[in-house]
Amino acid sequence: MHSFKNIFNQYSWNEVRQSIESKTVKDVETALVASRRTLEDFKALISPAAQPYIEQMAQLSHTLTQKRFGKTIQLFAPMYLSNECNNICTYCGFSYDHKIKRKTLSAAEILQEINVIKQHGFDHILLVTGEANQSVHIDYFMKAIHLIKPHFSNISFEVQPLEQDEYEQLQKAGVYSILVYQETYHQEKYNDYHPKGRKSNFYYRLETPDRIGRAGMHKIGLGVLLGLEDWRTDTFFCALHVDYLQKKYWQTKYSVSFPRIRPAEGVDASKYHITDKELVQLICAYRLFNQELEISISTREPKTFRDHLIKLGTTTMSAGSKTNPGGYSVDVESLEQFEIDDDRTPEQVAAVIAASGYEPVWKDWDKIF
Repeated sequence: MHSFKNIFNQYSWNEVRQSIESKTVKDVETALVASRRTLEDFKALISPAAQPYIEQMAQLSHTLTQKRFGKTIQLFAPMYLSNECNNICTYCGFSYDHKIKRKTLSAAEILQEINVIKQHGFDHILLVTGEANQSVHIDYFMKAIHLIKPHFSNISFEVQPLEQDEYEQLQKAGVYSILVYQETYHQEKYNDYHPKGRKSNFYYRLETPDRIGRAGMHKIGLGVLLGLEDWRTDTFFCALHVDYLQKKYWQTKYSVSFPRIRPAEGVDASKYHITDKELVQLICAYRLFNQELEISISTREPKTFRDHLIKLGTTTMSAGSKTNPGGYSVDVESLEQFEIDDDRTPEQVAAVIAASGYEPVWKDWDKIF
């Protein structure tokens, strides 16, 4: 069966990296005036040559986003159901080799968490778990959906890769979107970061969005963990992935997230650092390349920087996030997956969005139509 693997294998990491680094000012200027931008244009826009043009890219990004999405920012809350995990991932606080207190929420605890999240006004929730197939599996997810669905009009999932028939079950049960990050598209280095567990299977993870697309899910979210490898090369492969998926599963919507490595239990800061200015460049490049794409910014980022991104192409933001199971009410002290930076309440974030001239939307606008 044809999948993204066939496309991916036609590219070489080193050749892509050289191609991006060799883009010229002329390539950037051509990309800026193009009416439809190609993957080569995207390379130019994320290249070092584009850095003097970030202001121009930001203005274009602002205009294009407003034209497609209006002056709205969608708000959601992540809810961690479990930190149990069978994978060793060298950058993650939930990694199997960390001796931390493991917790999976019971039905009563899920309802307790929902109660607190609902009080803030959220109608869009993202359910997150570690990857532990013996305790957080499709049956657990179906029970959780049954509990959660009456309270939220929009449910998204960020859990371990599943089989196509399991995604079909989730879709029928009312799940709106699935987020799955490749972490890095650098195949050789991928195994250094994921030495143990099912996650160490690079191609199984790579083909997950294909299984989600075939299952008819409304929306698929992609991203790389910025800081594991060269961010420009990694995000080119992510853009290539989105481009392929949009052509093949054209009825599905797509979002991209930009998680930068944050401090977590036992994790070194990144050697492939991406600066704030480079992240702005990257977000604007995505918007110029793809006007339909939803762009999501998490509470990993500092407040002032998040505020700055509201007008630059962002369509979705988390607020008041807790990255530990039970973090809203049940077990506030349990270990986080990573440290958050923007610790403002959802109400404070919504007020900043409104003060920027935008409307905070507490549920997905599609459901209104």
